[in-house]
Amino acid sequence: MKIGSFEISPFVEQSFKLDGGSMFGVVPKKIWQKLIVSDDNNLIKMETNLFVLTAYRKNILLDTGFGDCITEKEKKIYGTGGETNLESGLAALEMTPDDIDIVFLTHLHTDHAGGAVKEENGKPVPRFKNAVYIVQREEWDDAMNPNERTGAVYIPERLETLEEAGQLQLIDGDSEFLPGIKAVKTGGHTRGHQGIEAVSDGAMFAYYADIIPSRFHLRIPYVASVDLYPLDVMDFKRDLLDRLAERKAVIGFDHDLDIKLGRITKEDDKYNIIPAS
Repeated sequence: MKIGSFEISPFVEQSFKLDGGSMFGVVPKKIWQKLIVSDDNNLIKMETNLFVLTAYRKNILLDTGFGDCITEKEKKIYGTGGETNLESGLAALEMTPDDIDIVFLTHLHTDHAGGAVKEENGKPVPRFKNAVYIVQREEWDDAMNPNERTGAVYIPERLETLEEAGQLQLIDGDSEFLPGIKAVKTGGHTRGHQGIEAVSDGAMFAYYADIIPSRFHLRIPYVASVDLYPLDVMDFKRDLLDRLAERKAVIGFDHDLDIKLGRITKEDDKYNIIPAS
């Protein structure tokens, strides 16, 4: 769809499953199961929704999904649904990985950055050989030095190939990297988590990845238990939503099954989503 003179195109990289409670934190299952159904193992189905933002004759890929380098153990952990659609999704947009100029990584968890690399001669190499990969410096530092809590989602040996190839661009905080297109450091989900805001001709697109992973997470207290700094997520959403509703901004959801792009509205102090196309 058009965002002023920009264009945003979503596609599904693949499906996976996570514990329902982990996605809704302190919200009781009795409440969240009215929104999304879990299986007998309390797992809910999700998708890795990716977005290509085209502006100034550049193709910007927002996150990369799992990709095809994840291990069998990781496949079991995430309950991935099959082969990656990363390259076929791009092909449906009449693109190849070589057409991507910028890869914007909101954070470096496996379901968002696994597809940044591919295997070649038994070793990981950057999948997008012509692209610069934009990452917050704090996120990179944490991913290169995982701890007991983050070791399962940060895989340094895959990610470090981006730096070795000279394709990594580290930024600190908010940064406009193209006119009207800005990286916004959100924190919250991870210390260095970031989103992106793009404004053209008064129209606005925003993508905050795991800060608002689905339309259900517009509600301030609906915060995932996997967020490292949940109060920061709540503060960020509290400051953000009025601004997005006022601008009638289009927002991308990274894990929503039904709505990939939605427009935020507000009525009687309640935020709603209208599918955008």
